[in-house]
Amino acid sequence: MLLTDPVALENEYVRLEPLTAAHAEELVAAAAGLEHTWYTSVPTTPEAVHAAIGQRLAWHAAGSMNPWAVRDLRTGRAVGMTTFCSIDQPNRRVEIGHTWLGLEAQRTAINSAAKLLLLGHAFDTCDAIAVQFCTHWHNRQSRAAIERLGAKLDGVLRNHRIDPDGILRDTVVYSILPTEWPAVRRGLQERLLRG
Repeated sequence: MLLTDPVALENEYVRLEPLTAAHAEELVAAAAGLEHTWYTSVPTTPEAVHAAIGQRLAWHAAGSMNPWAVRDLRTGRAVGMTTFCSIDQPNRRVEIGHTWLGLEAQRTAINSAAKLLLLGHAFDTCDAIAVQFCTHWHNRQSRAAIERLGAKLDGVLRNHRIDPDGILRDTVVYSILPTEWPAVRRGLQERLLRG
């Protein structure tokens, strides 16, 4: 299976559904109350949610992204989005990113359950040789979450991008390799069992 192939992924906590425009209404509701920060792009208005879906679908059509809506199986509602991005199929490398969760899903099992599905799909189904995570240098919450996941620091890309406001962004890069995946999987499973 290719990293770009649309596929639904599910466990007892969450269902990752191939993203479509039909998810927009639920995602607008999920985004209510979220704050847009200068280091992370979260769609906080109906227009922004529609634009984010459209952009992700365009990137999917171009072969660089595989986007999902995140559905909380406890409530049945879509509570966010996540993607495989920066897909390098010939080298079987992928990044997990462009992820956001609504307030009701934050600090629940949803993120761990989704990461378990995404990493399992990348390594066990798509035979990835590396899964990467990137975040803004100043996004300490995201960096801490990636480190708790078990990803290893690859380095910092200094002046990696120019943000929309013209400020230069340093990007922190982490990755997980196939040999590390069993320990990461066990850690995620234990975290889910602990609740």
